[in-house]
Amino acid sequence: MKFENKSVVVTGASSGMGRQIALDFAKEGATVIAVARRKERLEELVKESESLSGKILSYVGDVSLEEVNEGMIEYAVKECGKLDILVNNAGVMDEFTPVGDMSNDLWRKIMSVNLDGPVYAMRKAVQVMNGQESGGNIVNVASIGGVNGCRAGAAYTASKHALVGISKNTAYMYTGKIRCNVICPGGVETEVMQSQTNINQFGMGRIMAGLDRSIPQGKVEDISSAVLYVASDEAKFMTGSVVVIDGGVSCN
Repeated sequence: MKFENKSVVVTGASSGMGRQIALDFAKEGATVIAVARRKERLEELVKESESLSGKILSYVGDVSLEEVNEGMIEYAVKECGKLDILVNNAGVMDEFTPVGDMSNDLWRKIMSVNLDGPVYAMRKAVQVMNGQESGGNIVNVASIGGVNGCRAGAAYTASKHALVGISKNTAYMYTGKIRCNVICPGGVETEVMQSQTNINQFGMGRIMAGLDRSIPQGKVEDISSAVLYVASDEAKFMTGSVVVIDGGVSCN
């Protein structure tokens, strides 16, 4: 088991990629702190993990809040005595809204979840990992919107570019002690797209312009397997890397 006796925190774990990531770590022997707002979803996840080699513990909270991010790290240390891996997976989309139509409330909502939350979590995690002989490992889930930057809403794009930037900085600052890498998925079959109920039609039109309508959609397992590889000892020389997983969309 690749992650036996490892302590892992995964945000956005109640559905989609985060849920799969939490389960896959537990299958490989890890103790996983699964973080999300929806208590009932986390309870279902914990129950599903009971037959696995590792285990999943739930931590209910809104990751846009500093106290929740600090609390989940402290909980992991309390339960496991250490923190080996932090996966910042939680994220929200912005209805593909361009900057000219973007409200202050939308900007603050997207940045608070997609950037502020990971920054709070990374800051606390680094303080813990830096004091551990074994160091630690951070994996941030961004997006191809944080790489090519054109085909997404303005706030979402800005948040993911910033997440890539702070990940690279963290990898450089703590080289030799803490690894930090970024996973950038393309389209993935999750609930997040279903939550987009007020799509900006101008923004969507610009995003789709010139694109093949048969854009490939990945599975949550595709992203989870990449996260686990990057977090594993097999990737011990890998830090500051941006791993794009989009079925070749960004090659167009």
